[in-house]
Amino acid sequence: MGNRGMEDLIPLINKLQDAFSSIGQSCHLDLPQIAVVGGQSAGKSSVLENFVGRDFLPRGSGIVTRRPLILQLVNSKAEYAEFLHCKGRKFVDFEEVRMEIEAETDRLTGSNKGISPIPINLRVYSPNVLNLTLIDLPGMTKVAVGDQPQDIEHQIRDMLMQFITKESCLILAVTPANMDLANSDALKIAKEVDPQGLRTMGVITKLDLMDEGTDARDILENKLLPLRRGYIGVVNRSQKDIDGKKDIRAALAAERKFFLSHPAYRHLAERMGTPHLQKTLNQQLTNHIRDTLPGLRSKLQNQLLSLEKEVEEYK
Repeated sequence: MGNRGMEDLIPLINKLQDAFSSIGQSCHLDLPQIAVVGGQSAGKSSVLENFVGRDFLPRGSGIVTRRPLILQLVNSKAEYAEFLHCKGRKFVDFEEVRMEIEAETDRLTGSNKGISPIPINLRVYSPNVLNLTLIDLPGMTKVAVGDQPQDIEHQIRDMLMQFITKESCLILAVTPANMDLANSDALKIAKEVDPQGLRTMGVITKLDLMDEGTDARDILENKLLPLRRGYIGVVNRSQKDIDGKKDIRAALAAERKFFLSHPAYRHLAERMGTPHLQKTLNQQLTNHIRDTLPGLRSKLQNQLLSLEKEVEEYK
C-alpha cells in the first residue's frame, strides 16, 4: 500500500465510525481506535486542545467528560468543527463547540454529573492538526460528588473497559508527573487489559510541576515501567495560563523551550512535546488500522451475510 493509500486509512475508519454511531451500533464491531484514559486531573483535555490549538473542551471541577467524545481531527486549510448530531451545521467559534458538548452531554445524562456510554462525535478541521481520531473517555475518579451516583467509580471503570478491553483499541494512558507513577490510574487499568504493554502508549503531563530536584527521566527513557510504544512527555498550559487566555502557539513554544533547556530531558527533546506526540499517534494509528483491516473486513462480510440470511427468513 503506497503512502497515499496509507493516508486514506484514518478517514476511512472515520466514515465507518460515523455510520455505526448513526445506527447505534458501535460496540459490535471492533474498529481500530485510540482511547484516551487518565485520572480526573491528569491533563487529558489540555493534551487534546493543544493538538487542535483551540480551547473547545468543557472545563471545571469534578467529572467534566461524562460521555465518550469521539474526536476526529482532519487536516484541512479551513478551520471549523462539525458534530454528527448537528448535521450540516459548521461551528467556527470554538467557544460554541464547548457549549454544544456541554448541552449534548446534559441532554443525555442530566445536569447532575451522571455519565452515559453513548458517544458524542465531533470532527475538527484545521491546518494545525494531523489526521487523527481519539476517543476521550471520562476521567477516573474515587469519590462521588453532589448528586452523582455512589458507584460512579465503577460506572466509569465499566465504561472504560467497554473500549480498552478490545484488542483493536490502542490505549493512550495519561499520567501527571507530579504523582507517584506506580499509583497511576491510567497505567494500572491499561496493565490489566494489556499486561504485556503492547498496545499502550504513555503520556506524562505536568513535567514542569515536579518537586525541585526530581525528574521523570527514568520513565521517559522507558526504563521504569516499560511499554513497547514508550512514553512521551508534554507540558500543558497551567490553569493560570488558560484563565489568562495564553495562546496555545505560545504554549507550544514554551514547551519546546522547556525540553531543550532542561538538563534531564535535553537529550530526549526531539522525542518529547505535543507536536511529536501528535505525529507519533498519527503514524501508530495508521499502522494499526493497516494491520487490523483484513480482520475487520472479514468480520464485516460475515455480519453482512448473517444479516442477509435474517432478511431472507423474514421474506
